[in-house]
Amino acid sequence: MQAPASIAVGDDAPPASTPDTALVLVNLGTPDTATPAAVRRYLAEFLSDRRVVALPRALWLPLLHLVILPLRCKPVARKYASIWVPGDDGGSPLAVYTRRLARVVQEELPRLRVIDAMRYGTPSLAARLRQLRSEGVRRVIVLPLYPQYSTTTTASVADVLAAAGEGLQTQMVDDYHLDPGWVDTVAASIRDHRAAHGSGAHLLFSFHGLPQRLVDAGDPYASQCQASARAVAQRLGLADDAWTLSYQSRFGRDRWLEPSTQGTLRALAARGVRNLDVVAPGFPVDCIETLEEVAMMLAEDFAAQFADGSGALRYIPCLNDRRDHARALAAIASKRLEAWH
Repeated sequence: MQAPASIAVGDDAPPASTPDTALVLVNLGTPDTATPAAVRRYLAEFLSDRRVVALPRALWLPLLHLVILPLRCKPVARKYASIWVPGDDGGSPLAVYTRRLARVVQEELPRLRVIDAMRYGTPSLAARLRQLRSEGVRRVIVLPLYPQYSTTTTASVADVLAAAGEGLQTQMVDDYHLDPGWVDTVAASIRDHRAAHGSGAHLLFSFHGLPQRLVDAGDPYASQCQASARAVAQRLGLADDAWTLSYQSRFGRDRWLEPSTQGTLRALAARGVRNLDVVAPGFPVDCIETLEEVAMMLAEDFAAQFADGSGALRYIPCLNDRRDHARALAAIASKRLEAWH
């Protein structure tokens, strides 16, 4: 059954003729507004997930609700406000670009119902699954927007799918860190940015961090990040000394994956690298970790490493709703659908 071309993905209303198969693009989540109250609701859900913080609940939850959230919500809300997208289709960049991406993927897959969801916050994955079931959808492909698999992210989406997917036939894409179409698109975005803004002396791949103990226990995330960065660098024809990989966004007191992005920036500055391009290919769409942490905070820190403030960190935006990004995701979903018997 073919869906009309005018499907408005992200709206609650189903199309006039709903396909029996849907694709759900799942992102991490974000506050609904840039206010302390909304940030508190979002962080409380996110940081209560055992996949994210594995401490005993009796220890962690009082610490979270009585100490961390009261201290962190106001400053985090200010960070969100600094990157909030204005306008009728505005909001948190992660939500805005995820919605827009889903719309473009829908254009690439007119025979499917394509919809966005969030693991934490709204629209929740569980609610989206209930919605699709009520619309008569029978089969659902869930594509977490995490190119690299981790027990802290992808596995948490699988938890929701197992709990809320009753009555639906479901398939989930575990990762796409070496998918040729995705690698091509990341490389193309870097080429496009360098063609428009000039090429920095060095390229830094910055991925979200992860506690080292999880990798030691078998989480494949770090090895997949390394494989992704190397594949993109090879597609660009970069020599090994022309690029570096690092990990950002540390949280808590655990030992995290090394090298850190902040430490790497300072080391590159000490080597005399003044013009640096930074890309974050673990994030399919821009969010607080890319726009506020990298493009603003770390850019300022890098410039400050030079007495004259001449250091220039040029942030390369995420793939967002680029047409080639949508085509790559559509191809991944199509392959999964073709193999589904």
